[in-house]
Amino acid sequence: MAHQATPSSQKALMMELKSLQEQPVEGFRITLVEESDLYNWEVAIFGPPNTLYEGGYFKAHIKFPVDYPYSPPTFRFLTKMWHPNIYENGDVCISILHPPVDDPQSGELPSERWNPTQNVRTILLSVISLLNEPNTFSPANVDASVMFRKWRDSKGKDKEYAEIIRKQVMSTAAEAERDGVKVPTTLAEYCVQTRVPSQDSSSDLLYDDLYDDDMEEEDDEDDESEMESVGEAGAISAVEDGGTSTRHYDNQDDSGNEDS
Repeated sequence: MAHQATPSSQKALMMELKSLQEQPVEGFRITLVEESDLYNWEVAIFGPPNTLYEGGYFKAHIKFPVDYPYSPPTFRFLTKMWHPNIYENGDVCISILHPPVDDPQSGELPSERWNPTQNVRTILLSVISLLNEPNTFSPANVDASVMFRKWRDSKGKDKEYAEIIRKQVMSTAAEAERDGVKVPTTLAEYCVQTRVPSQDSSSDLLYDDLYDDDMEEEDDEDDESEMESVGEAGAISAVEDGGTSTRHYDNQDDSGNEDS
């Protein structure tokens, strides 16, 4: 029975998920919100050492459209964040996640926006870069942007922005403890790639299911080819011998025993 074809976006997402689990991005931990849903991912972000976010454990969701990678996903923080480029609801405002349209009013170049060559890995790296270097020219949180500029321009003497961030970092410790996660606090710990332990074989089964159609088609083609080869190798030739029709098989010897 023919199976329904798997959407190309699911295949692309499964390949990316496996790649990120085998070769994780430093400072991130990736899981599926639900094992059966490839379009919703949960991301845990560890605050980079030597920054205001050091020791933080920030959780977010990435939601992918069905036409991914032709359209960008959305990235929303679940942890409360005070940042110039993060909306109050947690949505991240960053060029790489904006649709690939030419919008002169946005101040963004088309090359800075999403395109199908981007992937989850480039999104994660862009987000961590944004945390450390906010874009204050088009802020999602104007108050946070003003506060950040005061902190930056005063070279840290105006401490209001830094104090809010540190309070948010400290508030994430309880959730990290509930999740059984040890948050890296040194550069050496942070640079260790974080692999998510496999709880069961469900992810592998999901991966196998996605490629059942392709594999079955290949198996069917192989079976047909094998049958044709066997039919040719075992072709029966009728040989007339003294008026008696004797059948000989090409893959048998004269004694009637098959070749070993």
